[in-house]
Amino acid sequence: MLQLLAGDIGGTKTILRLVQADSTADSAQETLYEQRFVSSDYTDLVPMVKDFLATAPVSAQPQAACFAIAGPVIDNRSQLTNLAWLLSGDRIADELDLKVVELINDFAAVGYGVLGLKSEDVVTLQTGDVHPDAPIAIIGAGTGLGQGFLINRNGHYQVFPSEGGHVDFAPRSELEFQLRQYLLEKHSISRVSVERVVSGQGIISIYQFLRDRDFATESKELAEIVSNWERGAGKRSELPDPAAAISGAATTDRTAERTMEIFIDAYGAAAGDLALMLLPYGGLYVAGGVTAKNMPLIRDGSFLSAFGHKGRMSPLLEDVPVHLVTNQSVGLIGAAVRAGQIA
Repeated sequence: MLQLLAGDIGGTKTILRLVQADSTADSAQETLYEQRFVSSDYTDLVPMVKDFLATAPVSAQPQAACFAIAGPVIDNRSQLTNLAWLLSGDRIADELDLKVVELINDFAAVGYGVLGLKSEDVVTLQTGDVHPDAPIAIIGAGTGLGQGFLINRNGHYQVFPSEGGHVDFAPRSELEFQLRQYLLEKHSISRVSVERVVSGQGIISIYQFLRDRDFATESKELAEIVSNWERGAGKRSELPDPAAAISGAATTDRTAERTMEIFIDAYGAAAGDLALMLLPYGGLYVAGGVTAKNMPLIRDGSFLSAFGHKGRMSPLLEDVPVHLVTNQSVGLIGAAVRAGQIA
């Protein structure tokens, strides 16, 4: 049996997990110990991991570790965006006496994480026709719009990231053309990426668009939350999240309801575009914080119809299995899966 160390490293919080698995990569894993830390309480990851291992209720002797990083990873090194940590997998391995340590981007971790999900961790929108050797696609709206894919190589999957969230937003209706023009003018930009619409920020932008064109009477509560956020650019992290407030009001407020309808339709269309590019008959997984927090709206809304609305190519997407990921620890699961692969 192997002991593996996994971590989800963020500017605000870090979650570490010690798991046990057999010697087969991608095998089922048992969580032995997990702990959450305030990232800013430490000057580096190494002392945090030492504290974690020292307090584990079992004898902790991991053979390998993988850490998912909320930021870019180049040559197994990362300078965290919102934390004064410069991490190197080789340095961490030396200081913790581990055989191997790998740093991966947090959305790449989501890619590995879908390999470790259980049936209760997903809601299936479309069963499709699974081809075991076909690619697997991942898409996830959160702060931005992550996209990537997995390829089966010699019986094991490898994750490939992409910057697909930054492709052009393609309006499909007069209202979406108006939304695109609104964003161009509001931000003084020359193009609109799909991420500006399909993300947490996108939910806010769609709401602002509808509000500014007097779509419906704005509720006092939402008006206050959104206007406070608009005025508080320097301290937005301390304010209520407008995207969460808007989605939470989608069943009671007409502007919020229409916002989420536009968002979910655009989200499904973006997922369908990714599916056309990859033909992921191994499955398409829709992850990200926005998905997990709005699963009923996405499940019952127009996501799947927009996904499959691709003209003469629509029949190709009918066999793509489509799953909503409800387990928000999928990145941590993925870091553990990857640790097992490299052990």
